[in-house]
Amino acid sequence: MMNGVTIGQAAVFAGVTIKTVRHYEKNGLLDEPARDSSGYRRYGSAELLRLVQVRTLAAAGVPLAEIGPLLAADADTFVTELADVERRLTERIEELIVRRDTLHRLADGDRTLLPDRAVALLARLPELGIGPADIAAAREGWVLARALVPEGFDDYLANVENAIGDPEFLAVYRRAAEAMSWEPDDPRIDEVAASVAEHYLANPAHLEIVTGLQARTEATTRYELIRHHGEEPESTAARMSAAVEAKLRAAGVRIPGRNPR
Repeated sequence: MMNGVTIGQAAVFAGVTIKTVRHYEKNGLLDEPARDSSGYRRYGSAELLRLVQVRTLAAAGVPLAEIGPLLAADADTFVTELADVERRLTERIEELIVRRDTLHRLADGDRTLLPDRAVALLARLPELGIGPADIAAAREGWVLARALVPEGFDDYLANVENAIGDPEFLAVYRRAAEAMSWEPDDPRIDEVAASVAEHYLANPAHLEIVTGLQARTEATTRYELIRHHGEEPESTAARMSAAVEAKLRAAGVRIPGRNPR
């Protein structure tokens, strides 16, 4: 009769599953033990020791592909290799901490994709009489602006902060927002667009909201992605934007993009 325990008993003693033991064997980390007269594999003390060693290293984060060479190494090499594994685990931990922090910021909504300064600015908008739809549009536009023109985003926020401190700008902005509920062919849209363009032309600092995100390269593509995000062709918003831009271009303001037909 052969000494040793069954694979099930070996798994229990080592604190793993039978599937794990077989997985270790498949990967060459354990030699398949001899079978007894009944055909059952019997795990002796040497096999159990090896199983415990493999399980311990795997649980510590050592990749399975590295466990075999590690167990075969001399004492000095073993210590050196473990130090390398520890370094990689530390890097992984730091990466996981960053991901965890990102999840925490997700719980805060805007803070995942926008800096605190932008989030604070968005929080002020309802107090200024700006509606949820316009705030949502601003939020999405800012996310795009930050991604596409990161080097100019802080200056853009400063321009917005400056503009919303001006009651005249807010009055023009609210009027334009109100116009979004009109039909695209409403003749009043041209009047509102003219008032928006006139305000920008009379206030160059506010005009920077429109022109400040012009990128050094691919200006047309980036500008159109940011300024016209969410606009449906032939919509009121598209008509308003086109009318304002046409009036600014006519006044000599450089606006990236094709001239309206």
